[in-house]
Amino acid sequence: MAFSTLLNNRLDFIQAYRTPKHYEDNVYMAKRWIKQWDGKTIHQIKPVMISKYIIKLRKSISAYTANKELGALRALYNYGIKPPNRWFFDNPTDGIEFFSIEKKAKYVPPIDDVIRVIMASEGEVQDYLWAIALTMGRMSEINHMEWKDVDFENTTVTLYSRKNKGGHFVGRKIPMTKKLKEVLKRRLKGNNTPWVFHHTYYSRKVKEWVTGPYASRKRIMTTLCKKAGVKYFRFHPLRHFGASVLLKEGVDRKTIQELLGHANIKTTDIYLHSFEGSDNKAMNHLDSTLNQFEKVVKFEKRKTSAQD
Repeated sequence: MAFSTLLNNRLDFIQAYRTPKHYEDNVYMAKRWIKQWDGKTIHQIKPVMISKYIIKLRKSISAYTANKELGALRALYNYGIKPPNRWFFDNPTDGIEFFSIEKKAKYVPPIDDVIRVIMASEGEVQDYLWAIALTMGRMSEINHMEWKDVDFENTTVTLYSRKNKGGHFVGRKIPMTKKLKEVLKRRLKGNNTPWVFHHTYYSRKVKEWVTGPYASRKRIMTTLCKKAGVKYFRFHPLRHFGASVLLKEGVDRKTIQELLGHANIKTTDIYLHSFEGSDNKAMNHLDSTLNQFEKVVKFEKRKTSAQD
């Protein structure tokens, strides 16, 4: 079997059963692997070749990237080994060790930096950032949020994720704060698509312009952080800063785990320590705190404009 054949089958599987982010990451890595081993069969790629490739990644990029690609290559070969495929029996990544990595605390931006970034944005982009901050949802969850998931009557939003093992969609209800309701009502006006956030783009697959959900919006944060004059942070810290706000407001970690959609409480513990409360009360805390900071930032902007 050609390495490229195995790779294409694996990518099709990931696209069907895993998250868009997981698929996007694997496509990115696959391009590097094809440059490295295009034209070779799976049996021609020896453990020593993979080991040299991984060491090269460690030296040229980082241990984290090297480990990520080793894990993905191991999963690629296991996909061909396990039923129902059983195309071959040996995994050339077996025995290749992961690099040790010093675990660092993830950067959670100060709440005023988050508000400054939101206030530096406009229109649909600002609504998008508010949606992440006020639901503490993942970027992929907000990208694929549909109007059928929005319940204005019961003031809840249901977010779906394939984060759990097995790749099945799992939904969790998030209380809708006043600010979030305001944002969603604004997005509903004139929106005749199933998605809360959508765009029109040229699809290479169907070779025409189509309207659909975003796959990724990573570039937004680079531009906005620079515009706001704050240290760069990605979308993920945007949702986790909300957890830190709830921590300070006295919300229990089990509630925050459920709101974040973490399958394992240990993941939540990376960011949190100890507190107590309930879902609705927790989100009201977040809503009021964000509104207070938003007013301060608006006042500072008006003050600066007046001085100019």
